[in-house]
Amino acid sequence: MDSHVYRKVDAIWRMESPMIIAVLTRMVRDIGLAEDLAQDVMLTALQKWPEIGIPDNPGAWLMASAKRRAIDMMRRTKVQQQKYEEVGRSFDMFDEQPEWSGASDGAVGDDLLRLIFMTCHPILSREARLSLTLRLLCGLTTDEIARALLAAEPTIAQRIVRAKRTLRDARAEFQIPEGSELKERLETVMEVIYLLFNEGYTATTGTSWIRPLLCQEALRMGRILEELTKEEPEIHGLVALMELQSSRFRTRVHSSGEPILLQDQNRGLWDHLLIRRGMTALERAKSFGLPFGPYTLQASISACHAEARTAEDTDWIKIAPLYEALSRVLPSPVVELNRAVAIAMAFGVEYGLQIVEQLETIKAMQEYHLLPSVKGDFLEKLGRNNEAYQAYQYAASITQNDQERVLLLKRAARCKRTFHGPELKNQLGL
Repeated sequence: MDSHVYRKVDAIWRMESPMIIAVLTRMVRDIGLAEDLAQDVMLTALQKWPEIGIPDNPGAWLMASAKRRAIDMMRRTKVQQQKYEEVGRSFDMFDEQPEWSGASDGAVGDDLLRLIFMTCHPILSREARLSLTLRLLCGLTTDEIARALLAAEPTIAQRIVRAKRTLRDARAEFQIPEGSELKERLETVMEVIYLLFNEGYTATTGTSWIRPLLCQEALRMGRILEELTKEEPEIHGLVALMELQSSRFRTRVHSSGEPILLQDQNRGLWDHLLIRRGMTALERAKSFGLPFGPYTLQASISACHAEARTAEDTDWIKIAPLYEALSRVLPSPVVELNRAVAIAMAFGVEYGLQIVEQLETIKAMQEYHLLPSVKGDFLEKLGRNNEAYQAYQYAASITQNDQERVLLLKRAARCKRTFHGPELKNQLGL
């Protein structure tokens, strides 16, 4: 198959698969079976599209094919025949002119939220919930999930298989719970929506650095949860965070698709309506008078960036203690890496570099590309361009995102052009 066609099919699949799996799960009531059916449809697309061309509305083609395959499977098994006939009649609308509007389709969107609550069933461990969600809703491979969660790939694969089997055996319901059951799952659901948003904000793999549809879906579901659970401050914090981060979308990539880093973005083009909505949600989160949770703290950090007219105006002295607080409520090496950046910007690059060098001793961080990327940035600012070049090169070699790799290699090339100059003079005593 032509590699260009394969990449396009893969990109389309990553966008559409969460919706397709959600709808199939509603139909067959089995997450594992729904994913298998969806994968079959992708294989069919890989076989047919190079011959017939990619449809004008590929999402509609995939959804129609998936539903048809599910109905055929259900009819063959002769189970719940009356339900199958009802579903079959409702499916007739796809036979002539299929329409599929992705994230804007309310019914499908509701299915997506139900799927999240299903994958966040308390019968599963937290690790299983996160792994399963990244697989089904973000479309990541087991290798990509392992990288995202800093875990071994075989561990992730086994975790996902067990989770699907557990949900099937428990006959987990495909619905949004109410009352105490909703509250019991809320923390994990928020974490899942946050992961979904993050994958859209900075894609783990692929040819695009951002996946806006994932962010739109995550934000939409966050707003729904905010209406369902108004007395939970952290859901307001999560919505605030997503609103504020979404405000930057128009300035995050060049027309070529190459990333634009935060300090280089045109803040005049940030979406000020989303900023206002984010600030309002943040105030709601703060109004409860409770200690800030992880989402409210991150939203507060995003608010500092939103309030700065230019990158130079950013109040890093205010941001640094917010990251310090975040590291206490959500301790992780990734949070520490972000704290290192804030410390470097507020108090000096040398201090941030010390934290980075400590993180390098953690085995799970040694394949995390942002660690050498940040180290390269610090070293470049210190004029240690030879070391910065090596750090950027290593970061580029382990990132799974094509656009990020291009950016890192450009930064490495910039360092290579300069380290033959001043550093060589220093060695010669000039």
